[in-house]
Amino acid sequence: MTTTLIPRVFGDFFDWFDVDRPQSSGHMIRVEDSLTDQEYHVRAELPGLDPASDIDISVDQGTLTIHAEREERDETKGRTEFRYGALERSVRLPANAETDNIKATYDKGILDVAVPLRSKETASRKIEIEAG
Repeated sequence: MTTTLIPRVFGDFFDWFDVDRPQSSGHMIRVEDSLTDQEYHVRAELPGLDPASDIDISVDQGTLTIHAEREERDETKGRTEFRYGALERSVRLPANAETDNIKATYDKGILDVAVPLRSKETASRKIEIEAG
């Protein structure tokens, strides 16, 4: 009984946040991320996909979205634990992300997205007062 109550109780709370949750159209992609002073990295587990035709990466208003589609093959049906259809994951980027210079590579089923970061500037500065 507790397992059905938890999603109901927390579901409304998590609806406030679209980021880092699976979209209703697909399964969530498993990711790991890391942050240094120079770069933010997101690594996504996407084995068996063609990065040229099966994976799309987009950035909109500070959110990076990875979308992938895995087509189901017409083969003799048996038991399968493979996921087919749409896979998606969105992560919020750091405020100082340089979204025009994002680079992505795909190797052995792992998508690596590198987001360069601008150096952090001091948010405060002294304002000179002119005599009127």
